[in-house]
Amino acid sequence: MKPGLPAILNRYGAWLILLFLVAPALVAIPVSLTPKGFLSMPKGDYSARHFEKLFTSEEWMSSFWQSTVIGLSVAVLATALGTFCAIGLWRVASRWGEVVRAFLLLPLVVPPIISAMAFYRLMVPLGLIDTYAGLILAHTVLAAPLVLITVSASLAGFDPRLEQASRNLGASNWTTMRRVILPSIRPGVLAGAIFAFIASWDEIVVTLFLSKFSVYTLPRRMWNGIRENTDPTVAAAAVVLIAVTLIFFLIQALNARRSRNSASGET
Repeated sequence: MKPGLPAILNRYGAWLILLFLVAPALVAIPVSLTPKGFLSMPKGDYSARHFEKLFTSEEWMSSFWQSTVIGLSVAVLATALGTFCAIGLWRVASRWGEVVRAFLLLPLVVPPIISAMAFYRLMVPLGLIDTYAGLILAHTVLAAPLVLITVSASLAGFDPRLEQASRNLGASNWTTMRRVILPSIRPGVLAGAIFAFIASWDEIVVTLFLSKFSVYTLPRRMWNGIRENTDPTVAAAAVVLIAVTLIFFLIQALNARRSRNSASGET
């Protein structure tokens, strides 16, 4: 049966909207290949010297590894917090639970500049300004709601009778969570971890407030590169950021497809 006109319009309309949203970011690709020493579109001649500078510069590579370490740490912490919060709210399933859920999702609603000022005011007395611990904690607060959303979506399709059966067979709460609940919601947990890493990897506003000289993430170095000069190495770094983000989204898409195939095979 051929799809109708509304289905075709929806499909191609979605791709057009996606292209409209992504196209401005793709401009960084040709700019990163310019042979000139300032930001410009190449005209016939292309050069990879800015990528060479990016991967041979100690400063840029240091920022790359700092962003990676912080992003992985945030992914682990935010995934653990978001997953356990989602499971706890799923167990409660009451009006007050929804109030708590709305409160936990506030970091997604509050403007980043407000969050940055709040983190700064909180961390100055604690001595966490310009430290890995300070940035990891701040990024975790911002990323945990993303995990809460993805895991809650997975729990919406989880059959609570499986948990009841496990408990009736004598399994403890921890055993039930480890061997029944977590394997069933693994796609949502993995998706939340990927989103948490990307949120930390690309974060700039809070980082500008909380880092000074010791911690220099890749987005912050790009910000300073644009503000202080017009080095096309910034465009090369932007291409790397886009590539890493797309790789993680591809991993998530493959994982979601594998989960759907497994579910269809079981049925």
